[in-house]
Amino acid sequence: MAEYFQHNNAIVESANIGPRTRIWAFAHILPGASIGADCNICDHVFIENDVSVGDRVTVKCGVQLWDGVSIEDDVFIGPNVTFTNDPFPRSRQYLKPGDLRRTRVCKGASIGANSTILPGITIGERAMVGAGAVVNRNVPPEAIVVGNPAQITAYVGLPRLAAAPDQVMQAGRTATEVPGVMIYTLPGVEDMRGILSFGEVGKHLPFPPQRIFMVYGVPSKEIRGEHAHHQLEQFLICVHGSCSVIADDGRTRREFRLDSPSKGLYLPARIWSVQYKHSQDAVLLVLASAGYDAADYIRDYSDFRRIVGVDL
Repeated sequence: MAEYFQHNNAIVESANIGPRTRIWAFAHILPGASIGADCNICDHVFIENDVSVGDRVTVKCGVQLWDGVSIEDDVFIGPNVTFTNDPFPRSRQYLKPGDLRRTRVCKGASIGANSTILPGITIGERAMVGAGAVVNRNVPPEAIVVGNPAQITAYVGLPRLAAAPDQVMQAGRTATEVPGVMIYTLPGVEDMRGILSFGEVGKHLPFPPQRIFMVYGVPSKEIRGEHAHHQLEQFLICVHGSCSVIADDGRTRREFRLDSPSKGLYLPARIWSVQYKHSQDAVLLVLASAGYDAADYIRDYSDFRRIVGVDL
């Protein structure tokens, strides 16, 4: 006797259905599909053979999961979400073996109603795809994306940015809610010729820079960063225009707006960082504590959380 619930009007050809899963009317699940425990598969859902669905997944009405789609645990898929697996479909011209574009929806992600997910996309852990979005590139973990094409507008769990103070801040540094991350206000001199802002190693800067680089010409929809470092420290100044920086130690995540050449953000090692919301004229100057070392990068957020000792 099956350990899951199947509505009388559902067609379930797969023998690999987890316990306590509920499959409702007019759903059709092909023989090769795998569905975990405690899932809710709503009316008029179609699931093809080469599909895996984790535990505690909700798939709302009118969704089709085609070959090559992998859904991890605790994912929510809203009504009429459209998945795809062929980047150039033609009638009666079928994908050859090896041409299938695989799509992965990672643990805890949510996809809003009527979204379209293009082939070969990865939607990161706990990411949020807004209703009606067209996702044509990978979505980072915990990013919130909306629109066509989908763009990052925020990150899950971030408080609203506080309004900038009216008064001019005195030179110095201020601790933030993310341990080790500091906001620096560099000293400056202003007269009729303009404003000079400066910093001295050992006095105003947190480390002696060994490398500098600048990021500019970034379209506002693009994001930069999305990594941490094992050893490297960084000091960020938006010397022209503005951009936002996410700093995350694995437990606490905050967003900082860099919008003045006199404001610097210090990122110690083992802090996950993302830069986004660039103005069209943004120029981001980065001071680094050491030269470039590819082995120093941590590029996967799940790996980062394991390294800093945070359970996923």
